[in-house]
Amino acid sequence: MAVAFTREEDYESQAADLPDRPVSAHPNLVTASGLAAIEAELASARAAYSGAQAEGGVSADRTAMARATRDLRYWSARRASAQLTEPQAEPDKVQFGRTVEFEREDGRRQTFRIVGEDEADPAKGSVSYASPLAAALLGKSVGDVALVNGGEVEVVAVR
Repeated sequence: MAVAFTREEDYESQAADLPDRPVSAHPNLVTASGLAAIEAELASARAAYSGAQAEGGVSADRTAMARATRDLRYWSARRASAQLTEPQAEPDKVQFGRTVEFEREDGRRQTFRIVGEDEADPAKGSVSYASPLAAALLGKSVGDVALVNGGEVEVVAVR
């Protein structure tokens, strides 16, 4: 019977040994809304950590404590390295923080806002400045053509 309890503890110990969330090597550029989102995530992580401590910490629920600790480390690091970046004064140029509309060779039009890595969500219309799409479009102006995934796209609007 003692072996069964040991194995359960081993599985719990393994589950509680969560790897750190990977932190990008790119500069942590953020928009104002991205900075607010990081601060909200940091506050949430602090609350989860405090909650896990209040419930007995490691001795009560090792997995919850490990998750809270990991998230607190990640969001603290992201907040500490955040660089609030506003678009330059050139309104017609594709830049960090701006929204770009482009047309693909097949006639499809797509619109994305170029943002920081933590706030990027292509399904909601935002891509990271470090993504291949953003890298191909940054610095372009309306009418310019860029190569994206082996095909050409034309910038049709920048907001």
